[in-house]
Amino acid sequence: MKNYLYIVIYLLIFNSTSLAQIKKDSIPKLNLSKIALVNQTDSYITFPTDIGNIAPLMFEANISPSFIIRQRKDSRLMAILTSQVIIRMYNEESFPVRTPSYKPQISFYYLAGDKKSKSQTTYFGKIAHHSNGQDGDFYNEEGNINLLTGNFATNYFEIGIIKTRQNTKLNAVNSFKSSLEIHPKSWMLYELQGQYSGFRWHNSFSAFKLSKKEANKNKKPNFSVKVETMYMLDALNNWDFIDIKRLNAKLTFYYHPKFLEEVGLFVQFYHGRDYYNIYFDEHLGVIRFGIMTEILRF
Repeated sequence: MKNYLYIVIYLLIFNSTSLAQIKKDSIPKLNLSKIALVNQTDSYITFPTDIGNIAPLMFEANISPSFIIRQRKDSRLMAILTSQVIIRMYNEESFPVRTPSYKPQISFYYLAGDKKSKSQTTYFGKIAHHSNGQDGDFYNEEGNINLLTGNFATNYFEIGIIKTRQNTKLNAVNSFKSSLEIHPKSWMLYELQGQYSGFRWHNSFSAFKLSKKEANKNKKPNFSVKVETMYMLDALNNWDFIDIKRLNAKLTFYYHPKFLEEVGLFVQFYHGRDYYNIYFDEHLGVIRFGIMTEILRF
């Protein structure tokens, strides 16, 4: 009888220890590279089903590979080099691709505080270039912005902070980022000054929901949501400082179905000024669908 009692006690202790270990192991482990990649731009391609006032497109594609530069995996300081390109193919005769956005950039990240904490604070800075590869006159003969061949170019830097938190109860990771983007006047085309914002305040919140079964198998999040806003702070087009036209807002829902390995599906709502280089003076209100490759893995 005593032997049976010992066996039962042993099994209870073993099961409790195992359950505790499983629960502990299901917590996503954060490091600086994961925190940085959460806040990099994801690569995507849209379907030709946009709803809104954007010109008819076959697709818009964002190609944004990230190259990590660091001394070792546990470094507190690292850099990410990105050669980002945004392309729009228009649903017109010959399906033209007009004035792609070239945005090469280098970002620096520094992880502060305790590396093992569930809440992390990261400081970052970025230096970037944004142009469209054209050399024509900025204005056409009618005095309007030359959207086809007009030159667009600016350089900027961005500084900010990232707060990342592990939610063990929901098995999720939350990230909040706030930053200031500054385009010195000497870094941008003269024609852009006064009508293209050179002082911008960015905020974003991301939530990544992980599957408990896949949390430690280097899988992508099953579901994520990201809210992004940008407010233009400088003198611009004689607008009042408090004006809805200064606000850009984006909401993205991402779903990674089990039958897809490298890509997932997303739906995105965007309202604000066009981010596609020389089209900056146009206002968009659009709902779009597509596929996205999230670079974040836990």
